[in-house]
Amino acid sequence: MYESAYNGRGFEIEPTEGDFAFKYTSVGDDELSLRGSFFGGSVRGAIETEGEYVVTWLTAGEAAYDLTGDVVALEHGRPRMFVHNRENVFDFRDYKQNLMHFDGAYLERVASEHEGTPDGPLLFDTTYAPSGDALHKWAATVSSVARVIHSSSTSALLRSEANRAAAVSLLDTFPHESLSAPPELTIPNSARLRRAIEFMHANAHLPIAVTEIAEAAGISSRSLQTSFRTHLDLTPLDYLRRIRLDRVREELRAGHVDDITVAEVARRWGFAHLGRFAAHYAERFGELPRHTLAD
Repeated sequence: MYESAYNGRGFEIEPTEGDFAFKYTSVGDDELSLRGSFFGGSVRGAIETEGEYVVTWLTAGEAAYDLTGDVVALEHGRPRMFVHNRENVFDFRDYKQNLMHFDGAYLERVASEHEGTPDGPLLFDTTYAPSGDALHKWAATVSSVARVIHSSSTSALLRSEANRAAAVSLLDTFPHESLSAPPELTIPNSARLRRAIEFMHANAHLPIAVTEIAEAAGISSRSLQTSFRTHLDLTPLDYLRRIRLDRVREELRAGHVDDITVAEVARRWGFAHLGRFAAHYAERFGELPRHTLAD
């Protein structure tokens, strides 16, 4: 059942110290479903979510996933995005888990409308876990959406509004990139490009070089440059700079002028020359970074 629900393989399920038991619940519609999973035992295996985006958080137990990539250990109450559209090796034990499943086409359409980006696949930073105000806002939205979805008297219109509120909250909370060339990125020979992009998202806070990105993708530096030019009309370093600019913007929007400075956030994300950084920032977002922080 679990393999079927998550396009999985090689599941190994064993009892732990207590009696083995499990419970799985789901409520919602084709756009969004809220799910709960209780598992008294251990379960390991590999899954590959397709056609949907999944966010999850634990309320009990232990869990880790992406064990063959950038390992993510789930913390109680702190949501994370599941790896999307590639194999995800996981290991969960004696856990209680909440999940939100968004239909892929639905979330991508909301992202296009909400963010003004091309309608296409979204690449989320699976290593990111919200905290502070971002976590509180996310939790408040989830709570209100859950009340609507669980109510048997909810109208279709109210359900639709709740689904959209959840989708917008997800997009506002979790760092992601809209991939503007979906046909190219879904064909087999672009799997390495996807690995390169995911490596860049996961390591954007580090001083990574093109050679390291190419190694992570399993191709030569020259092939990496060609692939980015062909599919995204950018160099790998241009793309990495966009990721870092987006991370800076997220911190500036979440911060307060009395607590942080533009310079310290910029340097944290690898921008040593503040003049060039400000120019790139203004070109990408249409405003200077100090104005983002002031707002």
